[in-house]
Amino acid sequence: MKNWEQVIISPDTTILDTMKVIDQSTLQFAVVTDFNSRLLGTITDGDIRRGILNGLPLTTPIKAVMNSQPIYAYLNEYNIYKQELLTIKGVQQLPIVNEQKRIQRILFANEKQEVQLKDNVVILMAGGLGTRLRPLTNHMPKPMLTVGDKPILETIIQGFKQYGFTNFILSVNYKKEMIKNYFQDGGHLGVSISYIDESERLGTAGALSLLQERPDKPFFVMNGDLLTKINYEQLLSFHTETYSVATMCVREYEYQIPYGVIQTENHRLLSIEEKPVHRSFVNAGIYVLNPEVLNYVPHRTFFDMPELFKIAMEQKHYVSAFPLREYWMDIGQVDDYEKANGEFNKNFVGGIMG
Repeated sequence: MKNWEQVIISPDTTILDTMKVIDQSTLQFAVVTDFNSRLLGTITDGDIRRGILNGLPLTTPIKAVMNSQPIYAYLNEYNIYKQELLTIKGVQQLPIVNEQKRIQRILFANEKQEVQLKDNVVILMAGGLGTRLRPLTNHMPKPMLTVGDKPILETIIQGFKQYGFTNFILSVNYKKEMIKNYFQDGGHLGVSISYIDESERLGTAGALSLLQERPDKPFFVMNGDLLTKINYEQLLSFHTETYSVATMCVREYEYQIPYGVIQTENHRLLSIEEKPVHRSFVNAGIYVLNPEVLNYVPHRTFFDMPELFKIAMEQKHYVSAFPLREYWMDIGQVDDYEKANGEFNKNFVGGIMG
């Protein structure tokens, strides 16, 4: 039995502290109880991300975003009913309570938590010139630059494999033979790899028009110069549960205006805010797409992913944003490359993804 007591929290626990509980426990959720151990609600990673998207600060009590009507079962009910409840409701954890609704234990759908292989396609955009990383990229494509003890692209592939995704397509252009010679068909990494050959630069989405076979289920697209510890399984679940046709990973970006900002009404001065900090969500270069959005990608034409999302929104499709709270690094410039090497052991060593 898993140590379920470690995921019991109070309703006044902050979002930040709840994130730590979820991440450290590996159980992917937490249970909220009152001081008498009575069940008040449950919290999943998705609940937290929705709260972040809605602008809630990390100091907000978790009761503001918890599921206050969780699925649960009573201790005296038959075990077969509890197992059926897990299956029917499609949940991985089921709180078990007594007649006073005090938490007694948690039933898990799969105690072994084995990684289930998934056949969703992962398309990695690895054809860029890496101009801003010169001279490092004068003789090597950016995704092949070594961070830690392996190329960036290999760390990305291992990150997906950790969650059961093993079907990859690499879109290549600049010095593509170096990538092909290193990865070949992916067999030595325990994955399957095929390639899209870009004869000219097609942007972050244009190469999708060159797919030989259209995926038959949601697929990933990711820039080949990113390092992240995102849970790709959670991302795919978020995409499907929100009935989205396209999901964009976003991250919070802060910038400070180095001046006092004033607010006026005609000539009257109303307020002065000294060096305010602004926060916005920005594109993180990781996407999940449904096959039908490929209809909007022009054939063999330079086309970036934000344009595809704009068209999907104009066509009134449901498009989502998935906020990243995990480690993320865009290796766009030499300073980023040096920083990534300095942080690699801390974030990615010890198991596939640390």
